[in-house]
Amino acid sequence: MSSTAELRVAQLFDGEQWHRNAAVQLEQGRIHSITPCDPGTVDSGTLVPGFIDVQVNGGGGALLNTAPTLSSLSTIFNAHTQFGTTAMLPTVITDNLDTMQQAADAVAAALKEQLPGIVGIHFEGPHLSVPKKGVHPAHHIRPLSADELALYQRQDIGIRMVTVAPETIAPEQIRQLADAGVIVFLGHSNADAATVQAALAAGATGFTHLYNAMSPLTSREPGMVGVALADRSSWCGIILDGYHMDPVAAQVALAAKPKGKLLLVTDAMSPVGTTDTEFAFFEGKVMRQGNKLTNEAGSLAGSVLDMAAAVRYAVQVLQLELGEALRMASLYPAQAIGCADKRGKLLPGFWADMVLLDDQLNCQQSWWQGQPQLSVSA
Repeated sequence: MSSTAELRVAQLFDGEQWHRNAAVQLEQGRIHSITPCDPGTVDSGTLVPGFIDVQVNGGGGALLNTAPTLSSLSTIFNAHTQFGTTAMLPTVITDNLDTMQQAADAVAAALKEQLPGIVGIHFEGPHLSVPKKGVHPAHHIRPLSADELALYQRQDIGIRMVTVAPETIAPEQIRQLADAGVIVFLGHSNADAATVQAALAAGATGFTHLYNAMSPLTSREPGMVGVALADRSSWCGIILDGYHMDPVAAQVALAAKPKGKLLLVTDAMSPVGTTDTEFAFFEGKVMRQGNKLTNEAGSLAGSVLDMAAAVRYAVQVLQLELGEALRMASLYPAQAIGCADKRGKLLPGFWADMVLLDDQLNCQQSWWQGQPQLSVSA
């Protein structure tokens, strides 16, 4: 796309309100203006802010832990942008320090080369709870060391998010990370409520895949789930694939959290955008049955969810208003990771990260900074 361009669409959601028959002027990769236009000149579909996924392990047959390279990042983004993702935090789960550093180097290279879609990195582990490790390899779970602290404080890797279990990392360390600009989310934890509250007070701002791999809410020990639901300020990522969360549990979260504090995430693994039915995962493998991924022990092992499917689930199963479901996929993640001044809305001055949806909420085309990305194959 040239430095200036115009799109005309039947419907547009700018992140705040709806527009009918809208002309969108783009300049230098940003939204310049949105104005009414003649209905006879518009293309069908609904233009919405690009989706922002803060937890993406893989896609297109690539898994970041297995191949922490620039090529893998490109493959992963190309798989997800077919489904409306225009910004992501590639996620490396619990692993050795060398793999973590290679992943960081790949993200630094992607940012330097302006690889579409990559805005930072999410380290999910290795400072987790063994009892709540899920499919994370126990032998790599460890305390925070000076080496990891230095890695998280790198200034060349964009937005930095780290998921930790608060019983394995002191509040003083969480404060140190937060003061260094690292976004600290809590997860894979068996902590009691007091420990979780102390972590929030120290600077943690959210929770990774609510309900999953965290101490449950009970009447006398609220656990991590209870604190996550009760806290008014923190964000919670939710995986709406029909496997990680029962619809009733999702409705509880929607009722408990203030509007704007639930984020759609995929926790996607390598099969997204492919027909792969299994893949190697550390010393074992993960199998796909339909849209469910499990390891050889039968435990959930990430997902094959994409962001457009998560939006559809929110609307069709949870009966959310479409605008709110779209905000959960774009504006609220942008706010959670500190980029809502330029992403998450289609307003003048914002990046032209956009998705064209059809009437069934399938992605027809996506744009990153005004540049058309891969469209879904017919």
